[in-house]
Amino acid sequence: MTEKPWSLTIPDQSFDTLQAHLFPGDGDEHGAVILASLVETKTEFRLLAKDIILAIDGVDFVPGIRGYRMLKGEFITDQIIRARNEGLVYLAIHNHGGQDRVSFSAQDIESHERGYPALLDIARGMPVGALVFAKNAVAADIWLPNRSRIELDHMRILGSSLKSLYNHPREATPIRADERYDRQIRLFGREGQAMLADAKVLIVGLGGAGSQIARHLACIGVRNFVLVDPDRAEISNLPRLEGATGWHARSWLTNASMPTIIRNFAKRFAAPKVQISKKAIIRQNKKATVKCIQKDFCDDSIQKEILDCDYIFLAADQHRARLRFNALVHQYLIAGVQVGAKVARHTDTGEISDVYAVVRPVNPQSGCLFCNGLISSRKLQAESSSEEELESQKYGLDLQEPAASISTLNAIATAQAANDFMMWFLGLTGQGWTDEYSRYLAQTRKRILEIPRKSPDCRFCGQGADSHLAKGDNMELPI
Repeated sequence: MTEKPWSLTIPDQSFDTLQAHLFPGDGDEHGAVILASLVETKTEFRLLAKDIILAIDGVDFVPGIRGYRMLKGEFITDQIIRARNEGLVYLAIHNHGGQDRVSFSAQDIESHERGYPALLDIARGMPVGALVFAKNAVAADIWLPNRSRIELDHMRILGSSLKSLYNHPREATPIRADERYDRQIRLFGREGQAMLADAKVLIVGLGGAGSQIARHLACIGVRNFVLVDPDRAEISNLPRLEGATGWHARSWLTNASMPTIIRNFAKRFAAPKVQISKKAIIRQNKKATVKCIQKDFCDDSIQKEILDCDYIFLAADQHRARLRFNALVHQYLIAGVQVGAKVARHTDTGEISDVYAVVRPVNPQSGCLFCNGLISSRKLQAESSSEEELESQKYGLDLQEPAASISTLNAIATAQAANDFMMWFLGLTGQGWTDEYSRYLAQTRKRILEIPRKSPDCRFCGQGADSHLAKGDNMELPI
């Protein structure tokens, strides 16, 4: 557990609550506890802040025996037992003065050495530790079950933009200018360009929308991609798939003039959509690293490949994919966006009733897709049914009829989604930034912003005991 870096992720509303408690303006020390899930990804160990328990001054946080202040024994006991019972990591918190750098005092370290071996015995295999905050810095002393100790690489704060805290200011690394990105470096500088190069994104669905997102991100300099889509190219995909040609769809064998047996056989050897997008990415950015996963997004075997991503783009139509995406965002505290376009028709007449593109940001503290009625139980059941079951149950969901799909309509949504990610990831969002859903009505050129609803009892984004929020590996993802 010491071979990989450690980080802590926390939603900004929780962080703001903690900061207000630690720094109320009195210049004094205050205390709290974070209970966090622990997730091991391919590249790091991530602590996910599940709950913050504020210590009441004079009751839970009292004058110390050897140091200035301390958490009271009864308060510690209650929280460490809860952490043990729920499989969470116990992190004691207090603050020091200062702004951009912080460290534990000698008295702090001595108290850890006296008390943390006993806490590890109570925790039964889970780490325990401490965090000390300055206003813009954080340091950690985390004890592992084998009594080894590690520091925190950084703290990740998810909100209207992505922010990171360290124990001291990071020294600027000399960055060589890349002439290809000269015009965009004028917006966010070489440091911003380097941040984009380090970003790792997951794109689910590499059809018309997903393949455009992949190209947009490659053009702005993102280098680390995970692409997930089980499908292969078909002739009807070619106008929308970035970089696709007739060769990829084996069009000389799969066109309507060929016998059905030949068409079906040739489709099995058409190019996977993830591979087509990989080549399109590499053409734009030869330094990119692309992991292609030609599997269903809901396949549990791919989970370890995607948990260390910084952002998720959902560009798949299925409600099963929406359900898994929604759970990942909240359970593992990974921000994301659902992107799509639709041509709707009147049920009775078949006439076009609406043509729109949508961009729906989803983060751990905004209303989720489930709260907003965007995950249909009926369609989930239908998508999990065989063709025979669909026929016998008469769902009337038109699952067998391909929906209309237009490249230019996709482009409206994908450009906004990629741009929103860039502004969010680089901390360039303005004061009026919101997580509202954006719907562009193509027939009237109007844009509608919709405030997402959030239910406190939601099983994904709510605060209840059964919620997926920040549970990490302590809860199974929905299938």
